[in-house]
Amino acid sequence: MTDTSPASEMGYAAALAELEAILDRLERDEPDVDRVAGDVARAAELVAHCRDRITAARTQVQDVVADLSPPT
Repeated sequence: MTDTSPASEMGYAAALAELEAILDRLERDEPDVDRVAGDVARAAELVAHCRDRITAARTQVQDVVADLSPPT
């Protein structure tokens, strides 16, 4: 189920699903030596992308909450 799209073009849910599929394949199956390095590199790219999306969402939520707070 590995996607060929750049992680930066994926939504969080799609990136997380692909990451879970890679991790499942690495844990469950006998890893294919020729594929492991590529899978690990892709997983690292997906983890970084998911972290960026979470950070962006956290910032947006904080901005919305700050706008709701009465001025001090």
